[in-house]
Amino acid sequence: MDQRRIMVVEDHAQTRELLQYNLQAAGYEVRTAGGGEQGLDAMARWRPDLVLLDIMLPELDGLEVCRRLKQAPALRSVPVIMLTARSEEVDRVVGLELGAEDYVVKPFSPRELLLRIKNALRRAGAESVNVDDTWRFEGLVLNFAAHELEVDGEKRQLTATEHRLLKELVQARGRVLSRDHLLDTVWNTDFEGASRTVDTHMRRLRAKLDTYAECIETVRGVGYRFKS
Repeated sequence: MDQRRIMVVEDHAQTRELLQYNLQAAGYEVRTAGGGEQGLDAMARWRPDLVLLDIMLPELDGLEVCRRLKQAPALRSVPVIMLTARSEEVDRVVGLELGAEDYVVKPFSPRELLLRIKNALRRAGAESVNVDDTWRFEGLVLNFAAHELEVDGEKRQLTATEHRLLKELVQARGRVLSRDHLLDTVWNTDFEGASRTVDTHMRRLRAKLDTYAECIETVRGVGYRFKS
C-alpha cells in the first residue's frame, strides 16, 4: 500500500519538526510549510491525503488557508485538522464551519493527534455499506465515490465534510438524525457550541441541491431528515 501523504503547515520550526518526526515514525509521507501561501502552493503541486494546519500563521492565517483549500476543486475533498493554541469555542466553530474535519488544541499529545489523523483518514476513505457509489432520485444524482452530485444534469462538487454529511443523511433517509449524532459521526466532536456548524453545512448542502433543497427537512428541536 502506498504511504498516506500528510501536509503540515506550521510556522513554529520546533513544532513543525516534531510533527514531521512523529508522522514519519508512524509511516506517513510528510511535507511541511512554514506559511499559508507556501502551504497552498505545495498542496496544489503535491496533493496530500490530509492537512495539519496551524491557525496562527503569518500573513495568511490558517482559517483563510482552509477557506481557499475548500474552494479549490482539486483539494476540497482533502480532510483538514486544525492546530491551534487558542481554546476559545469561537475559533473551533469557525474552523469547522470553513470545512475543517477536526481540531487539536496545543499543547497536544502526539499519540492523540495520530489517532485523530487515523480516524480522519478512515472517515474520508470509508466505503458506504448501505448506499451504492451512485444514488439517484428524479433529477438528483449523488456520486459518493467522486464526491459529486448532479442536479438536473449540472455537476456540483462536494467537500469531504459535505460528502460525509450527505451520505449520512441518505443512508438514514426517512429517519431524523439529531445534531449531536451528526457532530459525532461526521465531525467526531461533541462540544456544545459546534451545533451551529451542522446548520451552516446544511444551508450549503441545500444551496448545492438547488431545486431539491427541500429533500433535506429540518425537524425543529430534533435535527434533520433526508426525504425522497
